[in-house]
Amino acid sequence: MSTWLGLMIVTAAAAVGLLGCAQQPGATAAVVADKTYTVTPGTMPVKAGIVTGTVTEMKVTERIEQGSGRVISPAKLTGKVVLKNSSVDQTLRLVGGTIRYVDAQGQSIKLEATQTQSALKFSAYSNERLDPGQEATQSLDVDFPTAALKARTLKEIRLDLVYLPSPYREETVRFNVAIGGQ
Repeated sequence: MSTWLGLMIVTAAAAVGLLGCAQQPGATAAVVADKTYTVTPGTMPVKAGIVTGTVTEMKVTERIEQGSGRVISPAKLTGKVVLKNSSVDQTLRLVGGTIRYVDAQGQSIKLEATQTQSALKFSAYSNERLDPGQEATQSLDVDFPTAALKARTLKEIRLDLVYLPSPYREETVRFNVAIGGQ
């Protein structure tokens, strides 16, 4: 009988332990949604020295927690940059670029302390060398200042490009030859 009683106590203790450790219903996950701001115009021409092209598909997106309105992920400017070497006699190497946001008074709009400088880095694996007439495409995904989201604050976006031009030449070398043995 004492064995039976001991077995009952152990079984009861195990049942209480399992029920106590059962997973409790958790709090419902917050719903997060993307808030998208259109950039007008959505396509902009680029002309910087011998570099021409376009910036397209521009939009600003931030992630917001629905209900509370809390910003989960700060605003980002995304798009596509297509750059072309319009020179006929120079090759160039794209080094990089920066994006600056300018207000109606011509002053730069500063990024928040948690955001990083809006820089474009061109792929090193292909050296981004552009011979005359060639194009390079770069995706744009940079931080966007929260202050610029207010209506009538942002006047323009500036793309500062850094590239190295060098003379491009094609030459032909001719030499006379003779085939012997006939």
